[in-house]
Amino acid sequence: MQVISTEQPKTPQPPIFTSFAEERRYRQQRLAAALRLFSRYGFDEGIAGHITARDPEHPEHFWVNPFGMHFGMIRVSDLILVNHLGEVIAGDRPVNQAAFAIHSQVHAARPDVVAAAHAHSVYGKSWSSLGRLLDPLTQDACAFYQDHSLFNDYTGVVLELEEGKRIAQTLGNNKAIILKNHGLLTVGHSVDEAAWWFIAMERSCQAQLMAEAAGKPSPIQPEYASLAHSQVGSHYLGWFSFQPLYEMIVRQEPDLLE
Repeated sequence: MQVISTEQPKTPQPPIFTSFAEERRYRQQRLAAALRLFSRYGFDEGIAGHITARDPEHPEHFWVNPFGMHFGMIRVSDLILVNHLGEVIAGDRPVNQAAFAIHSQVHAARPDVVAAAHAHSVYGKSWSSLGRLLDPLTQDACAFYQDHSLFNDYTGVVLELEEGKRIAQTLGNNKAIILKNHGLLTVGHSVDEAAWWFIAMERSCQAQLMAEAAGKPSPIQPEYASLAHSQVGSHYLGWFSFQPLYEMIVRQEPDLLE
């Protein structure tokens, strides 16, 4: 007689690490995968864009994609480690100074943040030119309801630490910020989460631009937008939503793990 178990499989959970080396490798693999995915989705724009991951052993240092290397080519071995002074201490390629100016200040202001993602994606930078926050037009957009900021002060390429500090201050405790006339930046308690929020926010910008081009969209009522935020905007959901994308890109482009 066959016995059928009624116990439901448990959803995956973020891993628990037994060493800094193990956790570092995990973050590096996720970082390389996120960069490949950004390439796949067309978020690359010449030399612009960067994703950072805090080093677990040396939290004032972060791993980042090297300056001038296409997202679609990056492997784990290509990532560089940058210290709090902007010096490359692991790797043989330069760091994007804008990446250091922005990310160093975000990481310093937010000890809870493991990763931050920024790119000049088409819909994100298009929406940013309007100088507005996103409206809760869809369930997916509710992940950002009352959880994103607007940096309404474009003054050129961010190369100064003071400018990065102002961006970090404006971000506050939120998961994302719209940089006016520039693009989007998202953060997370994992590389997985930060990358997923960027993908989701870019798509939410696209959806709102399309909806407003077609007519006058009807937003979700505040009480239900808040409820949806609690359902789809958690740290865990950000991490979990990235897992199918990670599995897909690693299967299709396994060299990224090298």
